[in-house]
Amino acid sequence: SEAFKLGTPLRPRHREVAPGQYEMAPYFGHAPEQIDQNLVVMQICEEVAGRYGLTCLFQEKPFAGINGSGKHNNWSIGTSEGINLLNVNQVTKATGNPAIFPVIMAALIAGVDKHGDLMRASIACPGNDFRLGACEAPPAIMSTYIGGSLTQFLDDFRNGKATEYKPVKKMLQTGVDIVADFEVPAEDRNRTSPFPYGGHRFEFRAVGSTQNVSFVNTVLCALTAEAFKEFSDKIEAGQSPQEVAKVALNEHWKVIYNGDGYDPEWPAKATKQGVCRIDSGVDAINEMANPKNLKLFEDLKILNKKELEARRDVNLVHYVGMIEMEALCMIDMIVQQIIPALKEAQMSVESVQKAVDMVQKGLAAMHLENGLFEKATLARNLRLETMIEARVFVDNAEGECPAHLWPLATYKELLFLDANQDSNGNTV
Repeated sequence: SEAFKLGTPLRPRHREVAPGQYEMAPYFGHAPEQIDQNLVVMQICEEVAGRYGLTCLFQEKPFAGINGSGKHNNWSIGTSEGINLLNVNQVTKATGNPAIFPVIMAALIAGVDKHGDLMRASIACPGNDFRLGACEAPPAIMSTYIGGSLTQFLDDFRNGKATEYKPVKKMLQTGVDIVADFEVPAEDRNRTSPFPYGGHRFEFRAVGSTQNVSFVNTVLCALTAEAFKEFSDKIEAGQSPQEVAKVALNEHWKVIYNGDGYDPEWPAKATKQGVCRIDSGVDAINEMANPKNLKLFEDLKILNKKELEARRDVNLVHYVGMIEMEALCMIDMIVQQIIPALKEAQMSVESVQKAVDMVQKGLAAMHLENGLFEKATLARNLRLETMIEARVFVDNAEGECPAHLWPLATYKELLFLDANQDSNGNTV
């Protein structure tokens, strides 16, 4: 209701996989307006949660072992007349030419393949390094899923077989007597793909839940604009649109992947094929201002060299700052709460003190480093290696410490509030 008061209607509102996790989304619209509404809704969530003594978490992976949170950046492009260029029926009706749609798709596929590193940089943030690659979050491999029907159509197109794309719905068999089989779209999105085509739109599923998606959409529009320009230049120079599209599809076909993104063999296969794979968010951020990406932004007059480098540096500083706060918080929790509790329980504190020493050592090394990229790399190692190792010592201590002496909320208390309340709703 708070969102409606501000003119922001929320269409989907439902529970998600993790306990206490919910999904919501404003209606679709023009990107600048929807990005603003997205940020306003995040603020509303935080403020309303506080009224009820709750905290709304937007961190990408606040709890280990269960689903994290992200944003599904549903993106399409259209004309000033309202034609959605990713809607095959609208494009064919407006142009009278069924061969236009595959040319558009070929340009987009080329852009994704050419600028996968920039797409990866746009979704790089500290929490995403924990989230990507499991529990419905796609891997850090910038491929695109377009579904079997569209893949076959484009394959026929690049091989000279002139057909018209007419997506055919398919029946999904439930295998349960009491639930009838039902129809699903031909381009039903793949949850393990970072950038699946869902019919009329692409869905950038790899975006982190804390992120402002302005730069994400800037990148998508930029790579599309460049691809369209390259196609246009070649067509105006005398090549046929179909031939330009066929060459592009043959060159960039490798970025299409309709398989399981969690397949253990996919990362090595993707690397061998030349599909962009950057596991580290820090490495991805550092790629933001490489010569190829700088040329893209300068040619399109979006950002100049200083502006792009500044954006890269700000993101690295943000990465370092987030990890520094988390590391200091971890140290305080262990020193001020956990160690005293273990002493009261007459338990050894040697292992948890070792955990503190490890984190402090990693933090000190990060502080001594002057290079921004090098500092951010140390921060990532501190968070994804040292702090995880330190946590093992603390988890072991929690498993042995008497429950009434343990000073911190347990996963059970945090994730299953309704299981820890009396008949009046009071936490027990």
